[in-house]
Amino acid sequence: MTNISTHSTDNDDAAPSGASGSSELFGDGQPQVPHAGLSPGARAFFDWVVVVGVALLVAILVRTFLLAHFIVEGESMNSTLSPGDRVFVNKMSYHLHDPGRGDVVVLHEITGVTERDLIKRIIGLPGDEIQMDNCVVRINGQVLLEPYLDPTVVTPGRCGQGITPTVIPEDRVFVMGDNRPGSHDSRALGTIPFDDLVGRAFVVFWPKSDWQWL
Repeated sequence: MTNISTHSTDNDDAAPSGASGSSELFGDGQPQVPHAGLSPGARAFFDWVVVVGVALLVAILVRTFLLAHFIVEGESMNSTLSPGDRVFVNKMSYHLHDPGRGDVVVLHEITGVTERDLIKRIIGLPGDEIQMDNCVVRINGQVLLEPYLDPTVVTPGRCGQGITPTVIPEDRVFVMGDNRPGSHDSRALGTIPFDDLVGRAFVVFWPKSDWQWL
C-alpha cells in the first residue's frame, strides 16, 4: 500500500504539501485510507476475493469469445482423434479468416430441438465441386491428397457412402470424418453453414500420450 505523508497547517482548508487535491477527507481532516479499520487478515481476504473475481471474469471472457476445449466422443475421427481426447478450439479463427481445406473443426448439429457438437474435417470449400468414388475424393476433377487418413481404417471399398458430383454453395463447407466408414457427416447432413462452425481445433492437449497439433 502506498503511504501518504501529510503535514499539518494552521489553515484547515489548505491542501497538504505534495497531496492530491482530489483526495477524500474524513471530518477530522485526515485522508481516507483504503481498508481502514480492517485487520491484516481481512485485508488479505479482500485482496484475494478481488484477484479471484478478476481471474474468473477473464476465464469467462476467454471461454466465451476466444478459446474452448472439447472432449472427443465416438470414433468418427479415428485414428487422428480417439474417444476421450481433449482438444483446444480457437473460436476466433473464422471471424478473422475463411475456413481452410483440411481444418479440423467443431460444429453444431441441430436436429429438431436437440443440439450437440461434432468434430470433423473440412474437405470442400465454397464453389468446389466434390465427388467421391471408391474412397477417392476429387475436388473440381482433381484427386485430393489426404495424408491424414489411416490406410488401416480407410481401405478401398470400405469408406461408407460415396458422393455424387456436388457443388458447394457460398458460405458453406463440406465436412467428413477421417474414419470414413464410421462417420456421420456432410454425406448425410449436407453442407455446413459457416455460422455453424464453433471454431478450429488446433491441438490435442490431453492425454499426454495423444498430444499433437492438428
